[in-house]
Amino acid sequence: MAAMIGFGLFLWGLHALEVTPGRLIDGIGQLGRVFMLMMPPAITEHVWDYVRAIGETLAMAFLGTLVASLLAVPLALMGARNIMPVGPVRLLVRRSSDVVRGIDSLVWAIFFVSVVGLGPFAGILAIAINDTGVLTKLYAEAIENTDREQVKGVRATGAGRTQTIGFGILPQVMPVLLGNSLYFLESNVRSATILGVVGAGGIGFFLMDRMMINAWREVALIVIMVLITVACIDALSRILRSRLIGPVTR
Repeated sequence: MAAMIGFGLFLWGLHALEVTPGRLIDGIGQLGRVFMLMMPPAITEHVWDYVRAIGETLAMAFLGTLVASLLAVPLALMGARNIMPVGPVRLLVRRSSDVVRGIDSLVWAIFFVSVVGLGPFAGILAIAINDTGVLTKLYAEAIENTDREQVKGVRATGAGRTQTIGFGILPQVMPVLLGNSLYFLESNVRSATILGVVGAGGIGFFLMDRMMINAWREVALIVIMVLITVACIDALSRILRSRLIGPVTR
């Protein structure tokens, strides 16, 4: 029965969104024509501009992730049940993080471009705001799952509340926190590329510009450069995470 309902909803969705076999076939054909226009990738005099733009994209991702990670730690402590005894404070922190992470970073980028103007600063703010909401939730859950016996051992030495957090809780969760931050850094390199499309700086600006003038061979070059950069960041992030939290399987 559930399968029939699901299949019915699937068919209804196709009809509501006007997904037809004809449109799919036409889209695949158009995709093939665009792909042919992209071959071979063109090495132009703008290549060093693209390299600098990728560096800007990496800087956006790194600074945005760093700011979010630093902000998320105190917020997570305020939102964790075993740290913050005041229920309304925990509720405020949790619900605020839900609201912040419920808005995509692309929407935040559009908002901050309107507020601070074009450029990478808007992209950094967009990444930082969105990731703060997500990391606060992940960090708080990690803190709530710490070993209570180790915390009791620290308290038994006469340690105060701050010392208990510093020596009994944070050492347990720090590898998890750093591992999550590294994963988000890896993800944000891709996100920062898209943010440039709406004016937040980085390689996304050049990507959209080349597409608007139908310079598809240069688009292919930019895409290849982005893929190589993401692959390098992915490999580096995987190595660092494996050192922090053990081997990572994918």
